[in-house]
Amino acid sequence: MSEPSTENVISLVYSMFKVIKFNKENYSLEFKIEDRDFNSKFEELARKLEDLSYIGKLEKMDNEIYIIIQKFPPRKKRKLVSSSWIPRILFTVVVVFVMIDGFYRTNWVNAIIEIGKPEEMAIIYTVSLLGILGIHELGHMIAAKIHGLKTTWPYFIPGIPVLGLLPTFGAIIIPKGPMINRKILFDIAIAGPIAGLIVAIIVSLYGAYTAPVIEPDIALQLHEEGNLANFSFGEPLFLKGSLSLFGKGGPDSEVILTPVLWAAWIGFFITFLNLMPAWQLDGGHMARTFFGAKWHKYCTYGSLVLLAIIGFEVAALMIFFLSRRGLSAKPLDDMSPISKNRKLAYIGIIVLAILCLPIPEHICLPFSRNACIF
Repeated sequence: MSEPSTENVISLVYSMFKVIKFNKENYSLEFKIEDRDFNSKFEELARKLEDLSYIGKLEKMDNEIYIIIQKFPPRKKRKLVSSSWIPRILFTVVVVFVMIDGFYRTNWVNAIIEIGKPEEMAIIYTVSLLGILGIHELGHMIAAKIHGLKTTWPYFIPGIPVLGLLPTFGAIIIPKGPMINRKILFDIAIAGPIAGLIVAIIVSLYGAYTAPVIEPDIALQLHEEGNLANFSFGEPLFLKGSLSLFGKGGPDSEVILTPVLWAAWIGFFITFLNLMPAWQLDGGHMARTFFGAKWHKYCTYGSLVLLAIIGFEVAALMIFFLSRRGLSAKPLDDMSPISKNRKLAYIGIIVLAILCLPIPEHICLPFSRNACIF
């Protein structure tokens, strides 16, 4: 580290911390500090170091606290990630896929009972589904901006429309800087699911209010003709609650799964998936802040087992293979304590994950069954 700015970095650290020992290695600067109230100071230092193209991290060695500072490694320019057109193109593709999916789902429902013009319902479906996913990502971006972390625009992931699968697999944003501490990691992680869940609940209420109900004898005939089938993916408690609020979904009624209800189901499922304490999902980041790297690894494998038990083996396999590249993000300051309010918030997150859980049919619970189309 022979750059002229090295001395500036050393002076910066000495001006902010009480340094009791300093070592200058070939590729790093090591400062042993005495400060115990270091969390806010280090956050400020990390931001200043980033402006100087340096990166610092806190480490505990022999029960002593060290700040290790290195020059930022050369960043590989990834044309696809850096291009502003890629998020736009992906978003356009996803909009088209969701519109197609909504059009055909409306036609399928209209074959049973008229719910509206396919073109209009496709637009409502697209606004509902992408509203959930878009607000989810917007929540992440706002939290990141509050904490001074730059991110990319959302990259929407196209799915497989029409064939009974998801027309989109959600979206991701990529941070443009290091995660400074566990507080920031937690806040950014929790903001997305909470924001998206609020929209999902609104969509589910609208979907439940507009969902048609058919008589049991007609439903039986449609079942026998093969035009009506029980929904086999499981229903979240949030969705059951929305239907019950409007007096639908009792044991003697058949609720048709409209495109809007399907959008709500996808929203709840993606929220549930994101809240699982696995890999680099939002819930995985939150679990990493509380339990550390070792237990986060165990939580990831436990989540995979749970997904397999409730019938989502494909999602479990995807997370398993993706997690082989690395289980979690490690903040530069992995030592600062987590506040009591965030601990309480995480308990709330566990409750929300349960409410978003698609409960399989083979798990007996004291709730009525809702029969739906396709």
